[in-house]
Amino acid sequence: MAADPLSDVLKTVRLTGATFFDVVARGPWAAEQPSPKTVLPKLLPGAGHLISYHVVTEGRCFGSIIGGEPVPVEAGEVIVFTRGDAHVMASDPGMRAELPNPASMYEAGAALQPFFATMGEEGPVTTKLVCGFLACDAWPFNPLFDNLPPVIKVGAGPGGESRWLSQFIHVATHETADRRAGGESVLARLSELMFIEVIRRHLANLPDAQIGWLAGLRDPFVSKALSLMHSKPAHNWTIDELARDVGLSRSVLAERFNDLVGIPPIQYLAKWRMQIAAGLLSSGNNNMARIAEETGYGSEAAFSRAFKRMVGVAPSAHRRKGYSSQPA
Repeated sequence: MAADPLSDVLKTVRLTGATFFDVVARGPWAAEQPSPKTVLPKLLPGAGHLISYHVVTEGRCFGSIIGGEPVPVEAGEVIVFTRGDAHVMASDPGMRAELPNPASMYEAGAALQPFFATMGEEGPVTTKLVCGFLACDAWPFNPLFDNLPPVIKVGAGPGGESRWLSQFIHVATHETADRRAGGESVLARLSELMFIEVIRRHLANLPDAQIGWLAGLRDPFVSKALSLMHSKPAHNWTIDELARDVGLSRSVLAERFNDLVGIPPIQYLAKWRMQIAAGLLSSGNNNMARIAEETGYGSEAAFSRAFKRMVGVAPSAHRRKGYSSQPA
């Protein structure tokens, strides 16, 4: 069975959801999230990559990376900050707010989920949001996050697409309001599913001229080559064998893959093997011989040399110091 590279990457980087804020905003309001290095230690200690999202359930608002262009977000839409950059959500474009005290707001949110927050002065409710965070291990090689824009907005699409997002908003709203047993786990899984759907929608809407790993997933030949390497990463793939299996000449596949993904197929395979190895090392339950075998190296020594050359540290140091959870 062919591998699904997108699912493979998401599985390897261990996407997890945590901490949710149910926000009611009145009148003029603005709220800011500080940088990931401030947020991660409070909410998700040890995680390497932060993703922030805001789902507007009622009204409208604007979201923007600090210093960036404001993006309007309507009810039924979600805005995702894929790198967790410091950003502002506000009732009007250009507004700023005092940063919250991480020791109070974020620790309170982590301890009591969902955390209810009110923004703005007294007056009628203008906006309601469900906000949350996702985290993952993005190091040493993550072709997905390397190719995502810093901000993605997804709204109601035609047919089933709009129903899927509407169902997410419906369930998330009820879970935050009802506070039933197990609600935290439900919200965590919902956020992971929502993020995957956002990526799928983003992939479907890429312009034809787009390049990068995601664009490669849409190309029938490059996507098949990626699937082959992901399905058998330990196999001694050659460009000739890949070309034969996808139905192209060696030169055409090499050029097509490099133009879209940005690196040659065999170099991509070597990088992907290191991502697999990093995950196996971080689990702590695999010896070097097994990791070498599962990543296509004939000996521990050959694997160790390749890992240190590509990652910058020896496998033993990576395992000992937990490098797999450090940001790229």
